[in-house]
Amino acid sequence: FRGAKAMMAIADRQETITKLIGFSAPYLNAANQEKQELLEIRSVHERGIKFLDHLIKQKESMKLQIEMANKFAESTNKQYRHAMLRQQMKEIQKELDEDKSEKKEKKDYRQMVEEADLPEYAREAALEEVDKLEAQGPNGHEEGMIKTYLDLILALPWNEKSDSEIDLKFAREVLNRDHYGLEKVKDRIVQHLAVMKLTEKKRGTILLFEGPPGTGKTSLGKSIAEALGRKYVRVSLGGIRDEAEIRGHRRTYIGALPGRIISEMKKAGQRDPVFVLDEVDKLMTAYSGDPASALLEVLDPEQNDSFSDRYLDIVFDLSDVLFIATANTVSSIPAPLLDRMEVISISSYTNTEKFHIGRDHLIPAVLDEHGLNTDKLQISDEALRGVIEKYTREAGVRGLKKQLAKIARVSSEKIVNGDIELPIRVTTEQLEDILGRKTVRLEDALKDDFPGVVTGLAWTPVGGEILFIESTFMPGKGELVLTGQLGDVMKESARISLSLIRSRLANQITHFDFAVNDIHIHVPAGSTPKDGPSAGITLFTSLASLLTGRAVDTKTAMTGEITLRGTVLPVGGIKEKVLAAHRAGIKRIIMSSENKNDLQDIPEETANAIEFNFVDRIEDVIDLTLDIKLPEQVILDFSESTGEMKTQ
Repeated sequence: FRGAKAMMAIADRQETITKLIGFSAPYLNAANQEKQELLEIRSVHERGIKFLDHLIKQKESMKLQIEMANKFAESTNKQYRHAMLRQQMKEIQKELDEDKSEKKEKKDYRQMVEEADLPEYAREAALEEVDKLEAQGPNGHEEGMIKTYLDLILALPWNEKSDSEIDLKFAREVLNRDHYGLEKVKDRIVQHLAVMKLTEKKRGTILLFEGPPGTGKTSLGKSIAEALGRKYVRVSLGGIRDEAEIRGHRRTYIGALPGRIISEMKKAGQRDPVFVLDEVDKLMTAYSGDPASALLEVLDPEQNDSFSDRYLDIVFDLSDVLFIATANTVSSIPAPLLDRMEVISISSYTNTEKFHIGRDHLIPAVLDEHGLNTDKLQISDEALRGVIEKYTREAGVRGLKKQLAKIARVSSEKIVNGDIELPIRVTTEQLEDILGRKTVRLEDALKDDFPGVVTGLAWTPVGGEILFIESTFMPGKGELVLTGQLGDVMKESARISLSLIRSRLANQITHFDFAVNDIHIHVPAGSTPKDGPSAGITLFTSLASLLTGRAVDTKTAMTGEITLRGTVLPVGGIKEKVLAAHRAGIKRIIMSSENKNDLQDIPEETANAIEFNFVDRIEDVIDLTLDIKLPEQVILDFSESTGEMKTQ
């Protein structure tokens, strides 16, 4: 270090170790207390050894500091060297015109904006951003955000539209090719397209396909896009709870992005695509906003021509977009949102429809996905029916496709191993070896009649099914016991039924004392929640059968709501319920007269196999099921003077 020679010369002139320690002590890297302790040691020998210890420690410390300084200098020099090399390489590539990144940086946004086919208001907003970009300079902290925003404006399809015309004949051909059945749904779609063609404007074209899972709602959107010759765009809304997913984030936030609507419009490259909003019934509400409310502007024909995304912050016209929403149920969709859409209901498939879908669509698709063809694998019609009836329990056909895929996988293994003769033919007898034991247990009509046991019909999201309502009585205090996970509406139907029994069948059950007996009503499959008013006449008939001791035919099923006046009201899900009854071997169904028109949706082969009885009042129900003729309703009047009950 600088001045080291002078210091060493002074140190060399010290004659004794004591003087050398006294000269060096002030320069030791030690605390004052340690220095004082060193000087106070009386023994010259011990003092010298202690001094040498301090010198060695200071030497090692200085050595470490020098090493660290050298390493830091080496790292700094290396970074500087790399930076210089990169700059030189950049200049060389620039000279050779090979720097692609430099070309990207050379974008002339002002020229691009002026040449782009933009509405005037969008052009003005874009030019304002260009002014900001030019004012920022080459290394401005907002340069990246402004460029990203300008790229979005330039990429959006402000005026690009498809050139195809609406061809109704071709549209129906595409729908028939891709989907079996669904005739009424196809008619509604074609009618909708006809209106679009006549009016030559797209406002009001917002459809909602509502139905169980796997019934072809999303694929209908693809077919419509193909039929119209437009781009197909799909956004899944299931589980979205942030309003910004729909309308975007403001650009003041770091990492802000446009919403799903604008992002997908950019990908589509056309201003009139077929835009599918999938699972719109599964939108969620959270502290960050209500996405369903954000969709109101998107789906309102009177507003969506001036949709405003928070990130874009420029009005964008969505009126040419054909929006199609899908949902499993409309019950969870907010009323204002539902009011803006035309609902097209898609019911569950019958086994016959599933068979045709499986044979004509699913089997070819599964064979193609597994690298097979009919020369390698053949599934018989009987085997396909067996898979439908014994291994699937659903309203749609997704489960059926999974089972067919399992058959294809097992067959693929055998083909690869080369230990089987081609083609492999799958028959009904082989299903258990391939798919295992049947997984579906369907309720069948009872074989024996029992008083108090009546067959009802129920609707579920995966189709209809039959259920049995069982009643019994026992000594007690006149209570009504209800079991089987019944909902509030079904419990109220049971209480109404008991009130009707006590008021209308009093002359038929004089032997029964309601005050000293409890009545217990149970609906089997206790782990499954049940609710709804459609079991009203079934509950009433079950109690009437129990208390009169007359059994109801096990091949008779019924569905309908009842009122305290004894009126039988119509219910929903008739198609699914009738199909379930036919599958279970039911021969007669009793329902409200107002449900007669719903039989038009029933397949002919099913309708011909069942006798339908239509009723208006509970007197008709009792007559048909128990052969009891009830008199006209008696109005009871209590005399104020005597307290006696009289009839009027």
